[in-house]
Amino acid sequence: MAKIAIVTDSNSGITQQQAKDLGIHVLPMPFMIKEETYFEDINLTQEEFYVRLANGDDVVTSQPSPESVLDLWDGLLKEYDEIVHIPMSSGLSGSCQSAIMLAQDYDGKVQVVNNQRISVTQRQSALDALQLAGRGMDALQIKEFLEGDKFNSSIYIMLDTLYYLKKGGRITPAAAALGTLLRLKPVLQIQGDKLDAFAKARTTNQGKSIMINAIRNDMNNRFGGADKDNIWLQVAYTYNKEAALALKAELAEEFPGFDIHMDPLSLSIACHIGPGSLAVACTKKI
Repeated sequence: MAKIAIVTDSNSGITQQQAKDLGIHVLPMPFMIKEETYFEDINLTQEEFYVRLANGDDVVTSQPSPESVLDLWDGLLKEYDEIVHIPMSSGLSGSCQSAIMLAQDYDGKVQVVNNQRISVTQRQSALDALQLAGRGMDALQIKEFLEGDKFNSSIYIMLDTLYYLKKGGRITPAAAALGTLLRLKPVLQIQGDKLDAFAKARTTNQGKSIMINAIRNDMNNRFGGADKDNIWLQVAYTYNKEAALALKAELAEEFPGFDIHMDPLSLSIACHIGPGSLAVACTKKI
């Protein structure tokens, strides 16, 4: 049986220490802040990131350099037979396409998974890949399985502020001003390769209800039923752990018996939506 290395990036929410514990390899995502390069979970913590964001510093996401990717792969191939590389969604970053191009020189030993996931659902893909490798699948079989499974996940995110969407040019200043005036809390959706508008809430409680109902609908109508043996349930957040814990408690009441995983949202998403966001996600178990 081939010895398979599972690689993902820090957008999965898997920290370097967690990666060691799990037996997964995590490529840190780079950020440019005031013309200096920082790497998530290496010399840029979640706390430091939000301090810089609050200070008004321009925080720009970037993709890993080809050298950093190749160095990681070459090092792993001294110990492993093959690599399954699971980058963040190809619709949200160019890092997936870059990795696919780089892998062409590895004669099939590196398989890049384009399954269009991010944050807690990307994390679950890495855990699924570990499980599939344990079942004896080779790298190509794991890639094909995960890509065939890519739409079996959903994320809904409620924003606390429209400021960062406006700053990034993703909505007009007029729309941001109107939304702020009306105290709207937009709920966004990630399914496949797009971050799209889903609904508008007037209050936090309404926004949470919208997300919970949307997740329940997906479980029942897309993923085969709201059953703890069928679904992984997840909570994610940006710099508001207390509110996330409260949401997790609400989900535990709505979906009794479910194991609910909670993580901070990827900093690559946080750049565009800012602090105070809450997300509910689910992934169909393989």
